[in-house]
Parts: sequence; C-alpha cells; structure tokens
Amino acid sequence: MATVKQSSNRSFSWQVRVYYEDTDAGGVVYHSQYLNFMERARTEWLRQLGFEQTYLRDEQNVVIVVYSAQLDFKKPAKFNDLLTITSEVVKIGRSSFEVAQTITIESTILVQGLVKLACVNPHTFRPVAIPSEIITKMEQL
Repeated sequence: MATVKQSSNRSFSWQVRVYYEDTDAGGVVYHSQYLNFMERARTEWLRQLGFEQTYLRDEQNVVIVVYSAQLDFKKPAKFNDLLTITSEVVKIGRSSFEVAQTITIESTILVQGLVKLACVNPHTFRPVAIPSEIITKMEQL
C-alpha cells in the first residue's frame, strides 16, 4: 500500500510499505529494491503532475529513461517498515533532468540518491526535448 504524504511540483513524497518479497531471509531490504521504490515515487509524482507515462509515450512520443543513478546507503530498511520516498527536481536541461531522492523512516535517512533521466523517442531511443508542459509544471513552485 502506498500513499502520497506531501507534495509540491518540485518536491514529492510517497510512502510504501516494505513487503516480505522486498527482503532477504533476514528481513533486510535488497539493495536493488531501493531503485524500484524510487522509480515508483517518480511515476507517482509524474501522475500527480497530470502525466501518465502511457500518455507521454502515446501522445507526446516520449519515454523517460534513467541514464545514471548514484545511491548512498546509510541504514537498512526492514520487513514491514513504512518508508517515505522524497523526490525533488534539482536540475532541468533541454532533454534531461535530475532528481534527488531520499528514502527515510520518519526523520532517519536510509538511502540518498541522485537519478539522472532523459526524454527519448520510444522508437529510436534518441534524446528529444522534454515536453514544454512538463517543464512548465516542474518549474512552478
């Protein structure tokens, strides 16, 4: 179960519960699972801005792909924890943007990341400009 906690256009928080399937036999979240949590939070942020990824692909001829991700692990999450994933746009370019993401339990930081994303044509995978309506929404405070 996931819930939106707080949001603005540049910053968005989304909560997710850690399920058994997210963990190893000791109940600790697999390191790669944090990327999945971050992806879900970015998808929900786009949805809140009014952009379903299917709309972007089908109507705008754009898909958003990760081309770089840097994660710093501070503390582990465990089975049944309620995590908050906060995403904040920190840089917007012509065809790419960067999102700083933090995974916390209450005020304790578990993981910090910087994810670089690019808009590409879904058929050629060549970079294309970020749709202007997305930039407009991202730049609104």
